[in-house]
Amino acid sequence: MSDSRPKPVVKRGDEIDYEAVGAADGMSKGVLISGDDGAPNFAIRRFVLDAGASVPKHTNEVEHEQHVLSGRYVVGIDGEEYDVEAGDSLFIPAGAVHWYRNESDEEGSFLCAVPNGDDAIELVDE
Repeated sequence: MSDSRPKPVVKRGDEIDYEAVGAADGMSKGVLISGDDGAPNFAIRRFVLDAGASVPKHTNEVEHEQHVLSGRYVVGIDGEEYDVEAGDSLFIPAGAVHWYRNESDEEGSFLCAVPNGDDAIELVDE
């Protein structure tokens, strides 16, 4: 009988490619683990928000769980703004309007876990 479980994956930090995030000047994303690696349910991504960068208001069809790795920045969620820093975690429900603003002189970074599959992102007019 064959084992149909997914195979374990270990990816080294220098194997992760980062790319600019389209609508957000000063933000880049690296996909750490995803369905492409055989993970059946979730993807983990690392985002870097440069000093002075911001991400416009937008929504996603899927929920986001995030953990701040470094820096300090502001996250807006459904009209409330939260100052976050390394060690903080947050949940952004599917469909919630959210945005980011790094007013500091240091980059911020965070991990973001999302369900695998399609996700429609829509920018929200100011």
